[in-house]
Amino acid sequence: MDYQSLQIEIETGVATVWMNRPERHNAFDETLIEELTAAFVQLDQDSRVRAVVLAGRGKSFSAGADLNWMRKAASYTLDENLRDARALAAMLRTIHRLSKPTLARVHGAALGGGMGLTTACDIAIASTQASFATTEVKFGIIPAAISPYVINAMGARMASRYFLTAGRFDAQEAHRVGVVHDVCPPERLDERVKEVAAALLSGGPKAQTAAKELIRAVVHRSLDDALVEDTAQRIARLRATAEAKEGIGAFLDKRTPSWIEG
Repeated sequence: MDYQSLQIEIETGVATVWMNRPERHNAFDETLIEELTAAFVQLDQDSRVRAVVLAGRGKSFSAGADLNWMRKAASYTLDENLRDARALAAMLRTIHRLSKPTLARVHGAALGGGMGLTTACDIAIASTQASFATTEVKFGIIPAAISPYVINAMGARMASRYFLTAGRFDAQEAHRVGVVHDVCPPERLDERVKEVAAALLSGGPKAQTAAKELIRAVVHRSLDDALVEDTAQRIARLRATAEAKEGIGAFLDKRTPSWIEG
């Protein structure tokens, strides 16, 4: 597929999806939303790809919604606004529910939807020069589509502060509140992303998919008999798979498992 707003590179099992609207700070419009959705669907089905890195060209990761798109949306009917909002929500869910590990490479501004992309990914690594905000209330709107992912990352109490004030915060604060997992100097960002991507490639592909499903199944549930049984069923099913037998056998035989390229 030819993309107007994206560049995709695949190298040794890792796909890097570059948002490529540097002149607009990779801000969202209809095209970028549609293409991100299509790209992640395609990569989920690509057997060459084990993990996906999401990154931005230019000075910013993503500065949120494109102002021209927002201006146009202001004249939309309710049905037209619903169509746009549903497309954005579907794109974020597609990234979040990808069967493969996802990693956000964050530099510069990650505002509004940029924070949504950051927190929709499984792991986020930020440059010390990155900055974050949910600025929507300044425009008389709310961060609705991104809220499940941002609140999951930073918690409801912290989200209250940043959703209501639209305050901007730096990478260290993003790390402290759980929006990103690691912070490093700008000159080390690509190196750190490669290190984490390499760690992802060491895990069993089916086990990683199951681990993502496990987190979604366990989070916010009470520790009752049903949850205990669910977790027992999950590990029992996985132990019987060829991948698990290969992984345990490789460990015992002190060799590299078959899913790691030599």
